[in-house]
Amino acid sequence: MRKIAIKVKHLSKTFQGKNYTLTVIEDASFEIYKGELVALVAPSGAGKTTLLLMLGCVEEPSGGKIILGKEKVYDNGWLIKNKEELRRKKIGFIFQAHYLIAFLTILENIILLPLNNGVPKEEAKANALRLLEYFDIKDKANAYPFELSGGQNQRAAIARALINKPQIVLADEPTAALDSKRSVAVVKMLKKIAQEQNVAVVMVTHDERMLPFCDRILTIENKKVLFKEKGFIV
Repeated sequence: MRKIAIKVKHLSKTFQGKNYTLTVIEDASFEIYKGELVALVAPSGAGKTTLLLMLGCVEEPSGGKIILGKEKVYDNGWLIKNKEELRRKKIGFIFQAHYLIAFLTILENIILLPLNNGVPKEEAKANALRLLEYFDIKDKANAYPFELSGGQNQRAAIARALINKPQIVLADEPTAALDSKRSVAVVKMLKKIAQEQNVAVVMVTHDERMLPFCDRILTIENKKVLFKEKGFIV
């Protein structure tokens, strides 16, 4: 039986300004399971990144419920005192740009988060080196980001997102800056991570060529969030 990683009930998001009210997500209810790669696909401005940030406890919803694993984190208001700590421990973020710190080595970039979480340095380094070996860039551990290719930097960024063994990985256009070959390699890697690490991976993408590698497709249509039928899974 599949275990639920993310459960959303009647989630909504409305932006209000001085002279406008804009609803982007309305009454969304869905479940995402551990071990699957879900693509989030919708037109520009439909609310993809907003939804991702709500799932990541960054953007506050306007209403509804969010349950991460067995923990209810939002119920018409935040139920957790320290969202930053929750994000550090349970959620890994991957972005379009790798956001590696230029003056730190790849290894130093990856161990920064566990060190901030109180993990001993030698333990953090050992965990980071295992991840770098997993992503076939262990030989780049002492190199700086400018010395790596775009694909290598993105792999390092994925390693950084996984260093604290998150339950959920949220990826916002992780292949947008890569060519087709590197994009396919990154998405295959995300699928492998989902299956082997038993985590839920939600990936915002505009590239339909990446969809065959995903288990399910989530979309936003007329402010409604729903799963789209998919003909095949690779």
